[in-house]
Amino acid sequence: MSDKIWLSSPHMGGKEQEYIQEAFDTNWIAPLGPNIQKFEESIENYLVQDKHVVALSSGTAAIHLALIMAGVVLDDEVLCQSFTFSASVNPISYQGAKPVFIDSESETWNMSPIHLESAIVDSIEIGKKPKAIIVVHLYGMPAKIDKIAVIAKKYEIPLIEDAAEVLGSSYKGQKCGTFGDYGILSFNGNKIITTSGGGALVCNSINDKERGIYLASQARDEAPHYQHSEIGYNYRMSNVVAGIGRGQMEVLDKHINLRRKNNQFYQELFKDIEGVTVFIEKNDDFYSNHWLSCILIDENLAGFNREDIRLALLKANIESRPLWKPMHLQPVFSTCSYFGTEVSENIFKAGLCLPSGSNLSELDKEFIKNCILEFIQSVNN
Repeated sequence: MSDKIWLSSPHMGGKEQEYIQEAFDTNWIAPLGPNIQKFEESIENYLVQDKHVVALSSGTAAIHLALIMAGVVLDDEVLCQSFTFSASVNPISYQGAKPVFIDSESETWNMSPIHLESAIVDSIEIGKKPKAIIVVHLYGMPAKIDKIAVIAKKYEIPLIEDAAEVLGSSYKGQKCGTFGDYGILSFNGNKIITTSGGGALVCNSINDKERGIYLASQARDEAPHYQHSEIGYNYRMSNVVAGIGRGQMEVLDKHINLRRKNNQFYQELFKDIEGVTVFIEKNDDFYSNHWLSCILIDENLAGFNREDIRLALLKANIESRPLWKPMHLQPVFSTCSYFGTEVSENIFKAGLCLPSGSNLSELDKEFIKNCILEFIQSVNN
């Protein structure tokens, strides 16, 4: 059996070990130090929009801090995209607040502005104005963030932009993660760049950044002894893993180009296969890093479904994965409100993520191509 081809595995650039060694040589083995400062600066310079970044232990931690800083407390309602990973939603429950789920629109697979506004109006009518909105950019594809931002501003609701999957993606030339009151980044092991685990909070002001650092560092007051006036969290990134991040930022654009080439490979592979559609940008307003390349399968036209092809790839030691199961269908959130139709549910049922790592070799892609074509030939015979 061949070596496993992973969905999205870490891809080092070469300089990471040098920055890690620097941390050891200078004994900055702590949740502070030069690597953290330089990593944060490199992200700020990349995002361009005069943003301020706090490096944290995870993207989930960043969402939690954003909710706290947005003033979300017990029994508040937070509007959140349903079609996402649970980490976008769980921090709402950490605060004792209630998620209200919003369906997607079919072009970007992200939050529907129409259903978002319906949910806001409905909540206001019953005297329960939502405290925050969490919009997610999925699989590298920007949401219709301009429309969503206009709605958030219209009703004066803080907008939290979960950009965990879209570092390097942009909408109308502006980087994702910079449209909201707070942006969220993730550097988990499967992301476009990684620190093995980690994330970042993107803020609009230096005051917000300082507040984020304070909360992420156990909310320690200015005093010679340990004094705490608020609940804090152990969410700061380690200076050691920040060294990995510094090296990864140096190859981010290269990784984006490689992932976009993977998407083009799948477009070419499936262009003549009836019933299979590759997920791509709908127009030039959207620029996706194509973190994961995904397909939708119309079983009636293709003659097979997403599970058929997933299992065929698995048999060949190739990892693929169904799309996110919408949160309103998850047992843990079964009692939560939902606004929408069946867009996200239908995408989930028909969709599959294909191997998309920036370290996919040409031999890997040739093997994937041959496995898929052999599978389709077997279906047609």
